[in-house]
Amino acid sequence: MNRKIPFSEEELRVVEIGPGFLGSPGNPVYNTPVTPKENVLAMFWEKDPFWLSMPGEMGYFAAPFYNDYLGRGGPDGTVDAFGIEWEWVPSAGGSIVHPGDPLIKDANEIKDKIHFPDLDQIDWEAEVEQASKPDLRFSPQMTLINGFWFERLISFMDFAGAAAALVDEDQQDAVKAFFRESTEFACRLIDKLIYYFPFLDGFNIHDDWGAQKNPFFSMEIANEFFVPHMRDLTDHIHSKGRYATLHSCGNNEKRIQCFIDGGFDQWDPQPMNDTQALYEAYGDKIIISVIPDQFDPETTSEEEQRERARAHVDRFCRPGKVSVLGFYSASLLTPAFKEEVYTYSRKKFAGQLQ
Repeated sequence: MNRKIPFSEEELRVVEIGPGFLGSPGNPVYNTPVTPKENVLAMFWEKDPFWLSMPGEMGYFAAPFYNDYLGRGGPDGTVDAFGIEWEWVPSAGGSIVHPGDPLIKDANEIKDKIHFPDLDQIDWEAEVEQASKPDLRFSPQMTLINGFWFERLISFMDFAGAAAALVDEDQQDAVKAFFRESTEFACRLIDKLIYYFPFLDGFNIHDDWGAQKNPFFSMEIANEFFVPHMRDLTDHIHSKGRYATLHSCGNNEKRIQCFIDGGFDQWDPQPMNDTQALYEAYGDKIIISVIPDQFDPETTSEEEQRERARAHVDRFCRPGKVSVLGFYSASLLTPAFKEEVYTYSRKKFAGQLQ
């Protein structure tokens, strides 16, 4: 429980600059009364943090084997556990499956061509030795890129084939069977990861659902094919005392109820989503990374930036209805804005604002 530690000006002393995400500028680490990890856990489990959580407080952890065998590899490319070749695209800073010759052309082929790896055959002790050691002042979550549902199906079938399989009556049963097996595999994977990396606080699940303007598929398809498996996985994660966050690119605000029903604790929507409206409508059911009102940091005075920060905290930090400042807010998080968000939200959560 938040002990309502009173804010002190000594907290604003910057003790170091923490690492940025994917090469972005680092974030100041203040002289906080509890660690950022403790703040994040108070947010997830009690909906009562000590301050409004900002980028960098949830660190991303990657077990070495995952990126090569279940993820997308790196600049050298990789062939994953299913025999899919991933090709690095420098301009995108990531990898894709070269389109046009998918491994699977009909979902009914999956049962014969796709075999999940035996997790007991992985040298887990070697993985522990090779893995980078996270700074446990921050809350480590493991990001599971490609996920277990639509993104994984796309890697087998290309996008058009995967999308068609969801609505083709002759393929639908095979898709459902694959998602069921994939989710069972995901639960076994979570168990292994927690056993060998017990410091993990949570898991960030990837499954992109939308394009720039709309989701890829209907609410009916989402509820029939995806939500039950999402719930099975997040229930399993929660049963282990960990939180479950979602990475889902695209304009998916029309599907947020699916993410809620799927049991996710937090979603970091891309900017084409109205994150402020999502908070107002759903912020008591799922934690939203809310993007602040836009301003030009070059032409906005420091005092106005601080006014904007206080206004943001007043709107998006309410009892039992918390939010975070996520990765997509980065361009607006000037030193003055971040300091004022920290100071004002600390006082707000500590009950010092009357």
